[in-house]
Amino acid sequence: MAKAADISTKRLISLAPENWVKWVTQIPDIVFGEIINSEFQWISRESDVLVRATSPQYGEFIVLNELQLRYKLEMPKRMRAYAALAEEKYNLPTYPVLVNILKESDVKIPTSYESQFAGLQARQDYRVINLWEVDVEIAFTQPVPSLLPFVPILKGGAEESTVQRALQILRADEQLSQLETVMAFFATFVLDSAIVQQIMRWDMAILRESPWYQQIFREGEQRGEERGRREEILSGIELALEIKFGTEGLQLMPEISQISDLDRLKAIQQGIKSVNTLDELRQFI
Repeated sequence: MAKAADISTKRLISLAPENWVKWVTQIPDIVFGEIINSEFQWISRESDVLVRATSPQYGEFIVLNELQLRYKLEMPKRMRAYAALAEEKYNLPTYPVLVNILKESDVKIPTSYESQFAGLQARQDYRVINLWEVDVEIAFTQPVPSLLPFVPILKGGAEESTVQRALQILRADEQLSQLETVMAFFATFVLDSAIVQQIMRWDMAILRESPWYQQIFREGEQRGEERGRREEILSGIELALEIKFGTEGLQLMPEISQISDLDRLKAIQQGIKSVNTLDELRQFI
C-alpha cells in the first residue's frame, strides 16, 4: 500500500528545521534541537509546531510556530495562550511566531496581546511574518525549502517563470516532490487555473491532506451555515470547483445556480470533496 502523503506544517518545517528557526527568529547562532509535542490537553492543531532550540546568548528555549491561512482577530489572545501553555509544559522560555499565509485585508496586524482589568495588566509579544511581504528570493537563496510551496504568494512570486523555477527544485528532490500539489493550490490564488494545471501536477489525494485546503472548504461551509444564504453556499461551491477542477469546473456553475434548495446545494458542496472527476460530479448533481 502506498504511504500516505505528509504535507502538514510539521512536515514542512522538518525539511530544514535549523534554517527555518534561523529565519523566523532572526537569531543567527540558533541551533535546532528537536520538534516536540505541541498538544495541550484540550488543544491539538495541525498548524502549531513547537521546536526546541538553543543559542549561546539565550540558552535553551522553544520556538512556537503558528501558521495561519488567514489572519483572524482572535490571534493575539491565542498566541498569548499558546506561549503560556508551552512555557508551563516544558518549563522553558518561548519565542512565539505567527506566520500569516494569505492577505485578507489592509488591516494592521498587531505584534502583541495586551489587556488591562481591575488594575492588572497582561502582555504577550510575538513575531509576525506576513508571507505576502516576504521576498520570494529568500526561498531560493537562504535556502528555506519550507517556503517553496508558498512561492506564488510571496512578494515577487506571482510570475509563471518564478513558479517554474520553484517547480524545478521540487521535482529534483524526492522529499520535496509531494509539495508540488500544495504549490499548485496556492498558485491558483495568483495565476489562471488553466495555467496552473498546465504546468503542474494536480494530485487531489495529496492536496486533500493539506490543512490549508481543508480550511478553505471549512470556510465555505461555515459561511453558508452561519448566514444561511444561498449566495454564500454558491460562492463556496464556485471556489471549490475552481480549486479542484480549474476553469472547466466553473462551467457547471450555471446549472448549479438554478438549484434553489439549500440542502441540495450543501450536499453538492460536500460532494465536490469526494468525487474525482467532473463526470462523477455531474452524476452526483
